[in-house]
Amino acid sequence: MKHIIVPIDFSKESLNGLRLAILFANRFDSVVQMVHVQKFPTSLTPGQFEEEEKIIEGKLQKLVEEYSTKMENSANLTYIVKKGKIYQEVVNQAHAFEESAIICSTHGASGFEEFFIGSNAFRIISATQCPVITIRHGSMPRDIKKIILPIDVSADTRQKVPITTEIAKAFDAEVHVIAVATTHSEEVDLKLNAFTKQVCTYLKEHDVRFQKASLRGDNITDITIEYSLDVNADLVSIMTEQNFAISDFVLGSHAQKMLSRSPIPVLSVTPKEVFIMGSFKTFGSDY
Repeated sequence: MKHIIVPIDFSKESLNGLRLAILFANRFDSVVQMVHVQKFPTSLTPGQFEEEEKIIEGKLQKLVEEYSTKMENSANLTYIVKKGKIYQEVVNQAHAFEESAIICSTHGASGFEEFFIGSNAFRIISATQCPVITIRHGSMPRDIKKIILPIDVSADTRQKVPITTEIAKAFDAEVHVIAVATTHSEEVDLKLNAFTKQVCTYLKEHDVRFQKASLRGDNITDITIEYSLDVNADLVSIMTEQNFAISDFVLGSHAQKMLSRSPIPVLSVTPKEVFIMGSFKTFGSDY
């Protein structure tokens, strides 16, 4: 997580994303880059567009002056102004760096609100394989001390373990490995037991404190959120359950519900296309 990209529209909600990014940057010694995207094409004349750009850069510079004092390395807070579609430009900027992540609010003003809410709500997550951490209004944690790691019976469920482990080590956080399912069956139980055992072994080998739990319920999202609130968790780690649609990647229903409902920040990890039984690679980490 050498670079953290933060979409900024100057709303209070988008500044929560910046605050969360700084929290992570101070643990990972990351460069935080704020990205503001001007809509393009625009009805403004060239002169008006340039004037608007100057105003935007002035606002971003003020944010640098204010928030760089909260960084362990004040030089690690930068900004860039781009033109185009918000999700595309944010993702493109993240892809310009190695080991990058995106941290953003799920609510915002003007174009951001249109982007995050509605049919295009999760396009930024669907368009990248970088880890994305989202934060809803009012859910800003002071620290990351407990991380919820739901494990289900899908082939991709363990791909989020390496990046979750890296975050846990950076914050000296405790990971709660929770086996989640909507049904009881011998096949499900055997697979969940095998997966959780593998995950716990990995955490132990990497000196990460952990607890185990098993949850059953009609709605995996609800039982995960309820457990997270019960233990005062600071982060929930999920796979985005991307399915190949006719024209694009779309998020699965569980990921959409978690991102929409969770009062706790959510780490979203995109499944890698290649998975080898018993081992996998994700974001440069071996597992």
